[in-house]
Amino acid sequence: MKFWDQIAEYFFIKKRAHKEGETKFTKYMHGMNRISIYMFLIVILIMLFKAFILPLIRK
Repeated sequence: MKFWDQIAEYFFIKKRAHKEGETKFTKYMHGMNRISIYMFLIVILIMLFKAFILPLIRK
């Protein structure tokens, strides 16, 4: 379950349990990682839309 806890913390679903050792640069790194995950999910949705929904609409 630790994996899902980390994912929930990344997307601000679950509050972080620990704050020690977090510097400004690690906050920046986590922010950039969060942005890249969101962009990846958006692109996956666009690709699925183009592959499955758009051909159905064009008929």
